[in-house]
Amino acid sequence: MSENKGTIVQVMGPVVDVAFENGVLPEIKEALEIELDGKRQVMEVAQHTGGDTVRCIMLSPSEGLGRGMEVTATGAPISVPVGEGVLGRMFNVLGDAIDEKGPVKAKETWSIHRQPPAFENQRPVVDIFETGIKVIDLLAPYAKGGKIGLFGGAGVGKTVLIQELIHNIATEHGGYSIFTGVGERTREGNDLWREMTESGVIEKTALVFGQMNEPPGARMRVALTGLTMAEYFRDQEKQNVLLFIDNIFRYVQAGSEVSALMGRMPSAVGYQPTLANEMGALQERITSTQDGAITSVQGVYVPADDLTDPAPATTFAHLDATTVLSRKIVEQGIYPAVDPLESTSRI
Repeated sequence: MSENKGTIVQVMGPVVDVAFENGVLPEIKEALEIELDGKRQVMEVAQHTGGDTVRCIMLSPSEGLGRGMEVTATGAPISVPVGEGVLGRMFNVLGDAIDEKGPVKAKETWSIHRQPPAFENQRPVVDIFETGIKVIDLLAPYAKGGKIGLFGGAGVGKTVLIQELIHNIATEHGGYSIFTGVGERTREGNDLWREMTESGVIEKTALVFGQMNEPPGARMRVALTGLTMAEYFRDQEKQNVLLFIDNIFRYVQAGSEVSALMGRMPSAVGYQPTLANEMGALQERITSTQDGAITSVQGVYVPADDLTDPAPATTFAHLDATTVLSRKIVEQGIYPAVDPLESTSRI
């Protein structure tokens, strides 16, 4: 079968329109590839705009793209390596290793777009998940296989608390951990890599990064890349997995940027109209099944310390436990700055 090739007809920053003269249009969420300066650049189909044109969102930088360039349809969504070969390695949104340690020894690749487990396969959450942090374990404990949110404004200690949890839990847990950095500072990723390498936890951890400097398409999809790697360990290896996501707000923010670039009408406070849908697509996949559990710890930035903002408010609905960090407690010099009255737990 011959490759389906198209031509770039318009470039608007990270949004690219591609025409397929043969009339065979790639499907929504299909990955398209373009060769640029000897490197593979990837975009994902987001809309069929009418006629023979599709609108795509770049997952790689769009500098250097121009009209008339040839694009190849891959016939499948973005697929990333999964399995034990990913442990001890660092990846980008496309599943390419970015740690300069050579090729990834993974036997399988999985699509990042997957259906959540069937309702009858899911398992209720009852056991307490000890963190070693007294204020959390006593007042708003976490559940094994549950979804945990750390809420706080800028500079109140979300990332530090996540790193503390990684230190306490991942070191003791002994199982597999996946850390996904979504739209956060590259410096923090560097610190985390060094800490994990020094403590030896890195051998059972995969790190996936799509940081602040990446295009919005990459920041919107990188959470799915990390989640797919975690799902493999749960479904195929029948393991309990820890999934750290820092930061869920940046995932929403990237979706908002993409939505605006696509020309969709904004919703409340300028967010995308598909906010609840996008959040559900991610969160419904983070669940415990009869095979294994994914326990997720998610940092959630709270814009202007307003918990009623649509991004944190939409996230609240999916969580089993919420730990709210307060600026007033930070001002008193108490760390972690957990507000016990605002924090909640299902247990």
